[in-house]
Parts: sequence; structure tokens; C-alpha cells
Amino acid sequence: MCHSARGHVFRVWAPRPERVDVLLGDRRLPMERTAGGWWTREAESADAGTDYAFSLDGGPPRADPRSAFQPAGVFGPSRLVDHGSFVWSDQGWRGVPLPGAVLYECHIGTFSAPGTFTGAIEHLPHLADLGVDVLEIMPVAEFPGDRGWGYDPVNLFAPHHAYGGPDELKRLVDAAHAHGIAVILDVVYNHFGPAGNYLPEFGPYLTSKYQTNWGDAVNFDGQDSGEVRRFVIANALMWLRDYHFDGLRIDAVHAISDASATHILAELTAEVQALAAHLRRTLIVIAENAVIEPKLVMSPDAGGYGLDACWADYWHHALHAALTGERTGYYRDYGSLAVLASALSQAWVHDSGDSARASQRAGLVGSQFVVCTQNHDQVGNRAAGERSPALMSDGRLRVAATLLLTSPFAPMIFQGEEWGATSPFPYFTDHADPELADAVREGRRAEFADFGWEPDAIPDPQSVSTFELAKLDWTQPGKDSHADLLAWYRKLLKLRATYPDLTEPRIDRTAAACDEAAGWLTVRRGSLLIAANVGQSGWTCDLDQNSALLAASDPRVRLASDVVLLPPDTAAILLAPVSDPGKFSALSHESYP
Repeated sequence: MCHSARGHVFRVWAPRPERVDVLLGDRRLPMERTAGGWWTREAESADAGTDYAFSLDGGPPRADPRSAFQPAGVFGPSRLVDHGSFVWSDQGWRGVPLPGAVLYECHIGTFSAPGTFTGAIEHLPHLADLGVDVLEIMPVAEFPGDRGWGYDPVNLFAPHHAYGGPDELKRLVDAAHAHGIAVILDVVYNHFGPAGNYLPEFGPYLTSKYQTNWGDAVNFDGQDSGEVRRFVIANALMWLRDYHFDGLRIDAVHAISDASATHILAELTAEVQALAAHLRRTLIVIAENAVIEPKLVMSPDAGGYGLDACWADYWHHALHAALTGERTGYYRDYGSLAVLASALSQAWVHDSGDSARASQRAGLVGSQFVVCTQNHDQVGNRAAGERSPALMSDGRLRVAATLLLTSPFAPMIFQGEEWGATSPFPYFTDHADPELADAVREGRRAEFADFGWEPDAIPDPQSVSTFELAKLDWTQPGKDSHADLLAWYRKLLKLRATYPDLTEPRIDRTAAACDEAAGWLTVRRGSLLIAANVGQSGWTCDLDQNSALLAASDPRVRLASDVVLLPPDTAAILLAPVSDPGKFSALSHESYP
């Protein structure tokens, strides 16, 4: 908030209109134009909790582009918030470094029964007991309606009204820190939502120079783009400073176009690093990109943008296709164990032979890649939003978890994955405009055509029941097979925290081998060996002497002398030092009935 001796000073960047008024109840107060397209007005009696709006050239009320809260949604007035009034209890918190950390992705609206920030606090002890280090929250910036994934943000500075107010979000972050859990927020800077977005009336926030799936791109390099860049960077810093978030995950950066001398991602990351130095705590920036682009995580000195990590969807595709047998859509180039072995040892697959890119990748480490067996995209972008338990056996769920949580990368668990949640996670929206709602329905059908899914199998995104189906059932973790799978996840995370070899991020310290015909796969992680059998027959894996079985996904897995016996769809983690620690090679094997 910007205070003066007599009240609050309203400021807004609006170079396009000739007149701007601030609306306070029945009062219409003309604002004064200042340099650079900014307008200001001091107003007595305006303070935290005051509702207001702007009027451009005498037009209808418009929310403040930097509104801190929209209690009535994107079409309602803005509300002043005093961020300095919240009492924090995390003064000693210094954050969590990404190397070695385990992430957990959640959607506030479906993570708890109430679907609120306060409701999420109830389940933090579960995450702490599981062994989670970082909670990654899907977007919470104000979007149209009461329910949605959050990837159509309109008011970037305002927590979504249906989840609770700014103080409720702060309490969630504060409580997470009390449990030793860092919190990362998913943010969207490649477009603005389609409903309630009046930013173009204020100024050139968008440009037709570039096009995205959502229309005109955000203006990061055109006329007056300097203020747009400052707008986005101010938003990023606000979440980290005022809400104590520990990092940001930036959505779909491949849809951000910027030909400036310094790319917006590089500038934003540098500003975050400067804030981290001032706050003396770890702050993380992660990107989602359509492909693994080394430049994102390379240091600025090497010509990169300096981000901490990027999502590696290739890793997911390789694992998913190998364990489910799916080969349609973007899974058509995956499925073999050889491709999976490549992903397990370096994150990317299908090397194109580009020597320059290969050279760039040579300096990368595993913790710069966030990998998963499930996430909101890979589950929700299926026709019915089916999770992995609907697509593979319980044994293969355990194999998938084993390969994920023993990898050299930054592993991420999707909400409920750890107990095999059966609730789907379909795409859902709450658009008031019937034409927009129909456009979303048709868009989903067109998107799924490449997978061969029947249109009738796609739940209506607009239906409240579609949203309700996605809510986690928190009675499941205590039931039979769900409890058993949860125990396996806990064991894997305990092993990861115990053995340094499992958090070693250097990719050249990992080696994977496989036999396509027999169906076995091994991953060497220093003194540890991860063995998995997804073949049709049992497999005997030969070991060096003095090996020990640390964990097995199935009680039928047996260590006998210098071999371990793995039935189909099982995995084992063994302490199996090699005589030459620098030598990683495929181990001998044989099938058994």
C-alpha cells in the first residue's frame, strides 16, 4: 500500500485513456496524469479493506491491474490490502535448496474437502510425515469463476477469492514453513485469462507481433514494454516477499516471446536472486518448457537465463509409455526400455545429433530437471483425467515410484499419487459466458483427437460434478492397498534421505542398462543398485559379493547368495558396491520360471 499523511495514494499505469478516475463507493475522484503514463490520486479515509475501482474515459468500473484482492471475482471491485499487518512466525526460515529436494504438486481447490488455503493446512502433517521438502501449488492468481485449474489468470496480484483471502494464503505458507516445507507457486506470464481481462484498455500489455494459443502475446519487447516487464517482475517479487513463497514455477515459457537484449526470464531470475540475497533465504525459479532447453538453466556467464530448473516431460513420457503400453498422441515415440533407460540416466531422450546442444547439456546436473510419474498436465490432459492406478497394475505403480524417487533428478509427486488415489483429475472451468464455455468444450475435444479418445468420454469442464470428482478422498490412505502403497513411498523417501548416493545430482554418476526382450532394467547410483523387472517372467539379477537388500516393492523379491530374484512387476534397491566405483556396466541376468 502507498500511504500519505491524509490517506492512501492510488497509482495506476494507463497510457491509453485520456482520463482516469478512482471510484470509491459513490465518489468519483479524478486522477492526475504523471510521467510515463502513470496516474495518481490521494484519497482520504481509504485504507486496508477499502473497495475501489478505476474508470477509464468515463467508462464502467475496472479492477486495478495490480489489485491485491478481488473478493467478488474478476468482475468486482478491488480491495486494498496491507501486507505489513500480517504477523509471521517463520523468522528463522531460510528455505530449501532444490538439489536433493522432493516436490509435491497440489491444486488448492481439490487438495482438501473445503478446497481452501485453510483446508490445505490440515494436510501439511501428512506431507511432512511422507518426507516432502517442497509444496508446489498450482496457480492461485484470480481467475474467472469459482473453480478452475488457474492457468487463465486475470488479476495477477490477487489470491483467488474462492480459496480464501491474502491472510489465509499467508497462514498456509507460514504453517508449511513450521513443518519444514518450502512452498513454490505456479505463475502464468505467457497470457492473461479471456474473461474479465481489461488490461488492454489501460495500456499495451499485449502485442500482435507474436501469437500464442490464447491470441496476442504478452508485450515483452514492443513499445512501452518496459512497464509490462516491470509489472510481471513486480508480481514475481510480491509473491516471494509479501507471501514468503520460496520460489516460482513459470508456466509454458515456450509461449513467452522476447527479442530484447536481456530476455524477460533472465531479468526476472536476476531480480529474484537479488531479493534472495537481501532476504538471506533460498529462492527458486523453475520453468515449464515444451522441450528441454539448456539455455534456461545455464548460467548468465555461459549465455543462459540462470533459472534453477525446468520440467522434463520427456522423462514422464518415457516412463509412462513403457509401463502402460500407450503409444498414441505424443507417446508414439516412446515405450521401449532403451528410451526409458536414456531418460533415467540423463532426463532427455531422442538426441537429435545437435553437437552444440549436446555440449550445453554436458554441464547440467540432475537437480536442474523436475521429473514425475504424474502431474496435473499428464493426468488432466487425458480425456477422463484418469490417474496411473487406472492405467497400470499396483506392482507397476511401485516400480514407477521406485524409478522416480531413486533418480538423480528433482522428483515431484502429484497430490494423492503416494497412496494411489483413484479420484480423477479432469480439466474443469467455471466460465459465466456460454460462448466461452462452449469454446472450451470444443477445444478439449479437438485436443484429444490425436489420442483417439471418444468425445463422449470427456467430462463437461463446466459441470460442478467434474470438479467435485477431482477432490481427493482422504479416507483412502488408511485403506488396504492404498496404505501399502503409501508405506512404500514413505520407505523410498526415507532411503533417499538416508543414502547420499540417491541425492547425488551429477548425471555422470548414474548409469542405466536394460534388456528389451527380458524386460529388466537396472540403474546404478554409486554404491546402490536399483533393479526392476517389468517382463513377463521372473528375473535373476547377479550381484557382486556382500550385497544387501535395502528395500523391495514386493515380499516375493528375495536375496539369495549373490543374486536377487525379482518376479514380474517388482523392483528392489540394493546396497551393491562395485569393485571399481568408476565403472558402470550392465549386470548379468537370467530368467527363471
